[in-house]
Amino acid sequence: MLGSKKSAISVSGKTTLVSSDTVILGEIRFSGVLDVEGLVRGNIIAEPGKEALVRVVDKGRVEGEIRAPSVVINGSVQGDVYATRHLELAAKARVQGNVFYVLVEMAAGAEVNGSLAHMADPEKAGAGNAGAETGHPAELAVVSAKLD
Repeated sequence: MLGSKKSAISVSGKTTLVSSDTVILGEIRFSGVLDVEGLVRGNIIAEPGKEALVRVVDKGRVEGEIRAPSVVINGSVQGDVYATRHLELAAKARVQGNVFYVLVEMAAGAEVNGSLAHMADPEKAGAGNAGAETGHPAELAVVSAKLD
């Protein structure tokens, strides 16, 4: 993840691409790999019980929630992020929202403007669950950070 290294996250299955000139309005439900190079205005939700990876590349944007086991961000996300297995925030990552994670890697230059919260029980925040039973910790640390 850091620098020019490839991500250590690997997921089997097909890859879906939202190319750089594409705008999607509405919710995306998927399994396998979803690469976002364009704009998604809506939530991205991995199918429960399946392997899934969302990658938001450096020019990619998501305006909505992301819920997936594995998430790699090197672009812009305006919304909450729920990574029930692994989250990577690369150097150009910009997140405006709360981040819920089990394991996180954050590169120098990444920005999170919201809260960072470790999920002790990711099953409660599994993909597709919404509302009060999302596994939110009782106390959140509010963070506005940029690593340099």
